[in-house]
Amino acid sequence: MTNLFSRFVKDESGATAIEYALIAAGIALAIIAAVQGVGSSLDTKFKDISSKVGTM
Repeated sequence: MTNLFSRFVKDESGATAIEYALIAAGIALAIIAAVQGVGSSLDTKFKDISSKVGTM
């Protein structure tokens, strides 16, 4: 039983998967933030163009 517990404590294979998942989540959040920023900028530009075309 002690041998089984010591092997369990030394096993780090699951830690790598968790680290990769955290990295992927961080990258996904960065992408989402960038896309939202570009989206609002484009929305503002299209509304500006639309208002200028509508007044012609």
